[in-house]
Order: sequence, then structure tokens, then C-alpha cells
Amino acid sequence: MSYLFPTYAKWDVKPKTAKGCYLIDQSGKTYLDFTSGIGVCNLGHQPDEVKEEVLKQLDGYWHVSNLFQMENQEIAAELLAKAAGLDAVFFANSGAEANEAAIKLARKATGKSKIITFEKSFHGRTFATMAATGQDKIKQGFGTMLETFVYVPYNDITSLEQEMDEDVAAVMLEVIQGEGGINVGDAEFLKSVEKLCHENHSLLIIDEIQTGIGRTGKPFAYQHFGLNPDIITVAKGLGSGFPIGAMVGKAELKAYFGPGSHGSTFGGNPVAIASAIATMKKIFSEAFLEEVKQKSDNFMKELEKALLELPIVNEIRGLGMMIGIDIQGNIPAILAEIREEGLLVLSAGDSVIRLLPPLTVSLAELKKGLDIITKVLKKHCLAAI
Repeated sequence: MSYLFPTYAKWDVKPKTAKGCYLIDQSGKTYLDFTSGIGVCNLGHQPDEVKEEVLKQLDGYWHVSNLFQMENQEIAAELLAKAAGLDAVFFANSGAEANEAAIKLARKATGKSKIITFEKSFHGRTFATMAATGQDKIKQGFGTMLETFVYVPYNDITSLEQEMDEDVAAVMLEVIQGEGGINVGDAEFLKSVEKLCHENHSLLIIDEIQTGIGRTGKPFAYQHFGLNPDIITVAKGLGSGFPIGAMVGKAELKAYFGPGSHGSTFGGNPVAIASAIATMKKIFSEAFLEEVKQKSDNFMKELEKALLELPIVNEIRGLGMMIGIDIQGNIPAILAEIREEGLLVLSAGDSVIRLLPPLTVSLAELKKGLDIITKVLKKHCLAAI
């Protein structure tokens, strides 16, 4: 009997240790990990530079509350804001909390309540972020959702134009829809969304929970498209596995989030902040991001060369180290077979194998992962004949 609520469809893998791009289970089996803890361990498992800073903080203090001035919070906020080209940071514990903060701030700053999001989006599982999510399966059984969210098809500017008006507080989007199937935003569409927001005095919120902190080869995915958001949200890769999220916004929004307007007991916890500082110092360096870009460009070419000829592969899409292989087949069964071969990967949407390798992965490790995926998919092609 388990004393846990069965909220997760757990795999038959029991971790014992993990380091770099590898995880070893309690039976001694070694897995190459292309999940990165669902886009969290961007520097791999137990990165030495992060571990060193966390241990230093553990010898200082663990928690004092946000009533105290903590220098490291200021350092982390500056690193994050400058990388984003924005001005102010609120620290939370997760992506959902960061999105909750963004929703509250947008409504308060604009005095409006209507927020437009997109079909197949995912923004969290709290009540507001669940309502913001454009997937019905996330909401089933929880009763009436908040009525201030409107959903339109992604990459369809005409549908958005029909919903935009002066009553819209914000448009909230993922540049690459992660849980929805690795759906990449069209450049013209994204710029048009920004233009519509400006014309209607609405805020542009970009959810960078999964795409941020170097995942796509830039600090944030919206920077590939020259966008200028009012608010972004980050989490996952920010703390290399320690629970931390953040909302980052423009300077003029600071006036709407004063004392008493929002809060989080554990948000900006000193240990998590230490991990975030070390993580950002490594990932936001130009040389590191250039290496991510080169490796990911090479990996995408090799994936296309090896897999697009297979009849069950519909499409390969993504950006940087966030890649989806859209296939015809039984995704849970295929993922289980890939695990059996020693590679950990994820699903996204109903038909996509999702790859989120650590950004530190080597070309040899990428090839090893590709060989396993190719072997399993070729087997399923033969079985389909």
C-alpha cells in the first residue's frame, strides 16, 4: 500500500543516484536521462558549481522570511532581470506560483480581468493557472472554471483579433507549447500578438517555465523572435532542481505589487536562491549558450536524417534542446521500450516523444540517445507492416 495520492502515473524506475546526464536505479541499471527532471536539470544532475554554492548557504542560514533584506535575492534578481531585459522580480516556489503572480499583477495593473490564452497551452494546476490552461483534460472534475479566461487556437492571429478588445488585461502564451506537444510559435504570429497587445493596452505575458534558462540556446525563448514582453514567468531550470520560480516584469508594474499585494512564505528561499545564482552564472554566459546552439542544431539535423524516413514519424519540431518527435503509435508503450533500452524520454500531447536533454549533454551522448530512439521506432515500423 502507498500512502501517496495517486496523482502521478509513475514509471517502474526507482532512482538511487544521478550525476551529469545519467541516472542509476536501485537495481544498478544506468539510464541516459533526456528528461532533465522535465526540463529542470539544465546543467545535468548534481552540477558541481551549484552544489558548492548550496553547501555554502547551508552553513549560513536556511530560512529567515521575506521580512529580511537578503543580499543574494538582490543578486539573483539582477541576474534574471538583466538576462530578460526587464526590471523587477518576484520569487516564488514553482511555475504555477509564478503564473499565479503574473495573472494577479496583470489584472491589478490594468484594472481589467479578461485574459486570453491558447488551445493546447499549459500554465499550471492551481485554480487560476488551471483555468488559464487551454486543455480540457486538465480541468475535468473540478467544476466551473474562472470565467475570465478565453482560449483561441495557437498560431491563428485571426482568431485572436476577434477576441481582442479594450477589456483584455493580458494575452498569455508559451513561445513553444511544451505539454501541448512541442508546438513552436510562428514568428509573424508572435509579433502580431505583441502588436495587438499594444494597440489594446493589454499586457503580454510569456510563460517561459519550460523554455527558459537556456533551454532553447538563448536565455529565454522569446528572444529568438525579438519580442518585448511586459511579464515573463520562469521556474524549472532556474534552480537546477531546487524549488524556485519567478515572475519578471517591467519597471512600471512595480507600483502595483507593493507590500501586502502578494507574498510567498518560502519564495526566494536562501538555499534555492544560492542554486539559482550559480545556475544562471553558468548558463547565461555567451560561450555556454553558443555551445548549446551548436549541439542542438547538429542534433536536430541528425534526428531528421535518421527518423524522417520512417513511416510512423510525422514531424520533428522544436528549438534548441526542446524537441518533439510526432509519431503514429502507442506513445506509452514506445516510451517504456525506450526506457528498457536505457534512455529516459517524455511524452507531450497525444502523439509526441519529448526530448529535454541536459544542456551539458555531449555529442556522443546525443548520438547514443538517437541510436536508441531509432532502434525502437524501426522496430515499431516493422510491427506495423
